[in-house]
Amino acid sequence: MASALEQFVNSVRTLSSHGNYRELCDTLNKSSEVLLKNIQHLDNVLETLDVQQHTLGVLAVLCAKFSSQGCNLQDNRFAQALDFIVNSSADQIRFAPDTFAEFCHLFTNYLVEQKQPLKGIILLEKAIDKLRYFAEAQLTSVHADLCQLCLLAKCFKPAIKILDVDIIGICQEAGYGAATQFDAKYFLLYYYYGGKIYLAVRNLDRALYFFEVALTTPAHAVSHIMLEAYKKFILVSLLLHGKIQPMPKYASKVVTRFIKPLSQPYHDLANAFTSNNHGELNSVLSKHSEVFTRDHNMGLIKQVSAVLYKKNIQRLTKTFLTLSLSDVASRVGLPGPGDAEKHILDMIENGQIYATINQKDGMVVFKDEPDKFSGPQVLKSLEEQLSLCMELDTRILCMDEEIQVNPQYVKKSAGMQEEEQPTKSTYAM
Repeated sequence: MASALEQFVNSVRTLSSHGNYRELCDTLNKSSEVLLKNIQHLDNVLETLDVQQHTLGVLAVLCAKFSSQGCNLQDNRFAQALDFIVNSSADQIRFAPDTFAEFCHLFTNYLVEQKQPLKGIILLEKAIDKLRYFAEAQLTSVHADLCQLCLLAKCFKPAIKILDVDIIGICQEAGYGAATQFDAKYFLLYYYYGGKIYLAVRNLDRALYFFEVALTTPAHAVSHIMLEAYKKFILVSLLLHGKIQPMPKYASKVVTRFIKPLSQPYHDLANAFTSNNHGELNSVLSKHSEVFTRDHNMGLIKQVSAVLYKKNIQRLTKTFLTLSLSDVASRVGLPGPGDAEKHILDMIENGQIYATINQKDGMVVFKDEPDKFSGPQVLKSLEEQLSLCMELDTRILCMDEEIQVNPQYVKKSAGMQEEEQPTKSTYAM
């Protein structure tokens, strides 16, 4: 082992044994170049360190191994990462949360390159528990990594478990002596990936909310993540509401100004959809098919096309009491009565319309919507909604109290009050 590495190991052991983790963090920050130059000896270094006692030292070594472009004869990085995440000391990680988060990002990239995302899901769940300071309502940058692996592995349950919890705090992943920081990229990715996961499980309301959060994040420029979120925001809006939902007023002006010209094909699609003309919609699909395919949104767009048929069938229920399946097909632009019957049966099953089909004469009888606002189920739903509102009110009050006693807020508000008060010269006048 090179002498520089021997010195590194001795420093880690000595400072860890004395519990001087702050000084150890400074030493490790200066040792990254030494570790990268001696990649071939790092396995020997790990053998001399204990994961529990020398967590910060092992962390620095693993970061160097995962960030190295060199190709090992025996790639044992996954086994080492597994051992570290499971057995490392959470107390020591709190001294270098930024380095630990960076290790998780590197580990995620490694799994993506190896095309083995499923293997890292449980490990990143454990990593999140070690990184955050309080309950599950705190967001870390590793949340985005977990959502990415769940998407690639098509294993959504672990992600849904964290996505269903509304975020009320952000983990400030800054090491000792460093400025408070949280990379906005991981905030945006969490909500973008989260929206895609909710789309995959057909929770459109929640998906729309997640894409909206990504769009309304304060920004000085339109990022690529925001642009992709906006495209899906348009498509989900059409699926849910039949039109593009307006951007909230608190969205950054730069976003509302520049994001629309960057996604014109999607606005063309929305305009064709609101015209209720399937021929016009197909024309837009044909014109921009290359763009939609490149954006990996063709599956969503096919759903939008199918929804237009159902939307037009719903419009018929407001005008007609009975119609033949052939008439329904011709009025909404479907190829034949069989397709019309399939769409109507699907809509009846989902409670979108109320109708019966006479198979003998091929007639559809549209019925009025039954009363849905009576019975114990409605009362139970109201009680659940009230409970959620009361919980939200309690959270807002707690957050307001925290802000009122925050030293930075008190200093700012006191400064503003001093500026508003008239000066002595004003009185003299």
